[in-house]
Amino acid sequence: SFEPNLRIPTPKNYILGVDDELSITITGFAYKSYTAKISPEGTIQIENLSPIYINGLSIEQAKERIINRLKTLFGGLNSGGGGLSADVTLGNIRSIKVTVIGEAVQPGTYTVPSLANVFNVLYACGGPSEIGSLRNIEVFRSGKVIRVLDFYDFLLKGDQKDNILLQDQDIIRIPYVDARVSLRGEFRNPKIFEIKAGETLSNVLSNAGGFKEFAYTKAITLRRVTPIEFKIQSIQKEQFSTFIPQKGDIFEADSVTLKYENLVVLKGAVYRQGDYELEKDMTLSQLIKKAEGLKEDAFKSRVIVKRQRENLDPETISVDLEKIINNQSEDFKLKKQDTIFVKAYKDLRERRTVQIEGAINKPGIYEYTDNLTIAEVVLLAGGFSDGAEASKIEVARRIKEDTLGLLPEQSIKILGAKTDRNLNILPENDKFVLNPFDRIFVRRLSRYEEQKSVSITGEVFYAGPYALEDKTEKISDLISKAGGLKSEADLGGAKFSRGGKVIGIDLTKVRENKDDPNNLLLIAGDVLEIPRKRGTVSITGEVYNPFTVPYQTELKLKDYVNLAGGTTDSAYVSKIYVKYANGKLNRTRSFWGIRIYPKIDNGSEIYVPVKRRRKWSSPEIIAVSSALVSIATILVATLRL
Repeated sequence: SFEPNLRIPTPKNYILGVDDELSITITGFAYKSYTAKISPEGTIQIENLSPIYINGLSIEQAKERIINRLKTLFGGLNSGGGGLSADVTLGNIRSIKVTVIGEAVQPGTYTVPSLANVFNVLYACGGPSEIGSLRNIEVFRSGKVIRVLDFYDFLLKGDQKDNILLQDQDIIRIPYVDARVSLRGEFRNPKIFEIKAGETLSNVLSNAGGFKEFAYTKAITLRRVTPIEFKIQSIQKEQFSTFIPQKGDIFEADSVTLKYENLVVLKGAVYRQGDYELEKDMTLSQLIKKAEGLKEDAFKSRVIVKRQRENLDPETISVDLEKIINNQSEDFKLKKQDTIFVKAYKDLRERRTVQIEGAINKPGIYEYTDNLTIAEVVLLAGGFSDGAEASKIEVARRIKEDTLGLLPEQSIKILGAKTDRNLNILPENDKFVLNPFDRIFVRRLSRYEEQKSVSITGEVFYAGPYALEDKTEKISDLISKAGGLKSEADLGGAKFSRGGKVIGIDLTKVRENKDDPNNLLLIAGDVLEIPRKRGTVSITGEVYNPFTVPYQTELKLKDYVNLAGGTTDSAYVSKIYVKYANGKLNRTRSFWGIRIYPKIDNGSEIYVPVKRRRKWSSPEIIAVSSALVSIATILVATLRL
């Protein structure tokens, strides 16, 4: 906060003034202490001594004068062997008034402790404004300039040589800033800097911390304002120490271009790829030697060199490295920015793989190697799965040159192969070697299947899951496995679910006839739910008293509706429907005006829907009214005739 530090030893050059307080201590064979405050007349009073004038003296001068006066009271004071010593220190300090004028953020008069320095007051006033100088701050005392403060010395170097202690009635003046320049681009501190007369560009760069690591330092671009327009100029490095900036100059530093003066790049089938220094008269074979040589699979017959011509057009050059190595041709001389590609044989062909599918633990695509056999691929794929038929393996092979015995429309060959489960190749296949891109199919045993199950719940003797022994089992077989139906079983309410969806079946018909279509063949995951008899019938919808009543075999639909108070005026009687316990629906039908109502079973729900009358639109009402009026008019006329 730049507040003055009041807990420091009194500076020797501190000038005493009115209201300063001194502490005077005498020690030795006698002890005495005094506290004296400087009066408006500039004096202090000690016991019966005459006033001692110390205003305007430094603390050291005041100490000497006070001790000399005290010697009249204390003999031998501060003399060798006298046994008495005295010390004078500054106690409470006074306040002083300092005025800040000029281009400060808040100019005015400030009351500060007498130990305050220039920085303390500058901080209190907010410092220089946008147009105030940081480098020519003047301190006036008794009408004269006693110090000119350059804030850059403190901000950039930590130098406080001009940060002097202030005295009462001192004046700090912040003048207008005279000249500023701007730094942009690759400088460490690209900002606006104030310059003094005579400073060079080197001084400005030093204030900005110099250039960044990747700056282009050979020259700086200058943009200078003229009375009419801007002009641009390039300042070379050797001019930095002599070039004098002017007010408003803008200096810009670019970064170096991403270009090397001595670079060649080597890529591909060598042991050390990367960027290399282009030595004088370096050749291709010398570069490869620096890269620890070629890899064994390097394709030496054609090495590609990409080069830039003088007009920067790209150029591609093919080099036969095989002939250079065998001294059959001259070595290839490299140029800067050359990029050399040494391809490997594997880069010049499609990635060779084989694929295995079927009854295998890890089916997938595997890398092809020479002399690869089926047994080795099976081993890579984790071996046969439990139901694999090891003696029946098919290999699908692409047709290339060998088309003997093939039909014109045939695009692949199907080859048979056999192994045993220990991955031993059978004698008839001992010379069977895979080709790249072969697809291997391992068949599953014809009767091998994973166990599949169905479930039965509800009113049977042994509910739970059951395994399917064969593909001919039906619902009736599942009921038999579960020990049959209990007496409380509601056949009409049985639900059969497959794949999460309910399939409506009539278990009563299944019980009566096993060949009935309701007796479905079972598949894995089927669930049969046989509920307990509810013994009730529910009546809902447009009846006067919707409720549930006990099921009675002798009652019909109309009887149950009457038990609910009958239908309301808005009931759609001809559309009454029944939902059975197994989820099926049955509706009322009409034949020549005679209604045929659905049968009611145990657990049924009777629903009487509302009759929804369509409201006529205004045009329809007008049309019908007009028609009725016309008919009435015709009738009246006819009667009169």
